[in-house]
Formats: sequence, structure tokens, C-alpha cells
Amino acid sequence: QAHFVESGGGFVQSGGSLTLSCEVSGIILKNYNMGWFRQAPGKERQLVARVVHNRYKNYADSVKGRFIISRDDAKKMVNLQMNNLMPDDTGVYYCNAEYGRAWLNNWGQGTQVTVSS
Repeated sequence: QAHFVESGGGFVQSGGSLTLSCEVSGIILKNYNMGWFRQAPGKERQLVARVVHNRYKNYADSVKGRFIISRDDAKKMVNLQMNNLMPDDTGVYYCNAEYGRAWLNNWGQGTQVTVSS
């Protein structure tokens, strides 16, 4: 069973940067697409970045040009570099794995990101 441990969140002012990390265990990472999700207060969880074997990456419109997703299959890590953060980026960030167009059902505890104006 896949297990995700997210870290790297924190409190930052607008325009600041953070890098989130996700340690993955229980699966062979190279067999999966990986993604980062954000759940803002009172809202549903939203996919913000997705990576396919480091060759193809796509992003939500709201984070394009500011966020960069990367993966290291050997280290079983997935990172999300977040630049020029804005208050709307506030939320709990989760990583997950995708197989056959479906994201896995189990989730980690997430990491809180708070951006002040």
C-alpha cells in the first residue's frame, strides 16, 4: 500500500518561496505518475501539478510559471518548488500517485502552507 509523507510547508509572506517534499513508500514510484494537490480552507482538494517520468509536466492555470514539480524515482521523492507565492496558494498540500488515470485512495497528512498578504 502506498504511503505518502509530505513536508516543507510553513508560513511565508507574499512573493516568498517554499519547496515541498514528499517521501513515497509502498509502491514502485517509476510505475506511477505523481501529483501535488492543494486543499484550501472550505474548498475541495485540487490538483495543482502533475509529472509523468520527468518528461511531461502540467500545472493548474493558477500556478503556471510559479510552481515546478520534480521527481527522483531512485530516492522515491517528489518535490514542488513554489515561487512568488500568493495568499490564494494557502492550503494543505498533498502528494499522490496516479495509475491508469486514477489517483490512489490513501492520502498522507499533508503539509500546511500559509501565505500572508
